[in-house]
Amino acid sequence: MQIEKSTLKYLENLQKNNNRDWFAEHKDTYAKAQINAKAVFSAIHEKLQGHDEIEKSKMMRIYRDVRFSKDKTPYKAHFANSFSRLGKELRGGYFLRIRPGESFLAGGFWEPSKEDLFRIRKEIELDASEIKDILKEKNFRKHFGGNFESFNELKTAPRGFDKEHPDVALLRKKGFVAIENFTDEEILSADFVNQVDESYKALRPFFNLFSDILTTNLNGEKIV
Repeated sequence: MQIEKSTLKYLENLQKNNNRDWFAEHKDTYAKAQINAKAVFSAIHEKLQGHDEIEKSKMMRIYRDVRFSKDKTPYKAHFANSFSRLGKELRGGYFLRIRPGESFLAGGFWEPSKEDLFRIRKEIELDASEIKDILKEKNFRKHFGGNFESFNELKTAPRGFDKEHPDVALLRKKGFVAIENFTDEEILSADFVNQVDESYKALRPFFNLFSDILTTNLNGEKIV
């Protein structure tokens, strides 16, 4: 199972013709591309289930909500899918976007709840060594560059935390996400599903640690 050239070509054309008339005229082509993408997402979901507990897999709608956006183009020129890990017991999730020239996968905690974010920050405040060890781990660096991405960070330490804390860069984050980009050539590879799965496997030490943090108190006692 793999992404077909025609699927990527459809998305390229949609980028250039992002309007309702063009979309309606090429509805059959869209349907074929959507079926292909959905089948690839399903294959990835099946592989994920072999080494993690996935509670929900969801393919994103191609229709954009433009009500509060300056960008009024009606469609997302990509296919994307999220894979949510088992609720309170595990937390976090995986994500994959297929877009010509801008494809990527991600995993982690996009917008953790206020309570979860506070718990993670308290762990960092107490001792961030295990988190920093994951960032330095060979496989994590290979796939994700040894970094957590956070799309919305504080300019200083959050309220109640020391601005001079040695790990203030971690404390400022509002989310903890690892990202790996893919070229179009990699997206079209017959081995793409396996490549994605290997990247997701590289996230497990990160997920295992954060699952442990979010299901225990600072004394290490189970709370879930």
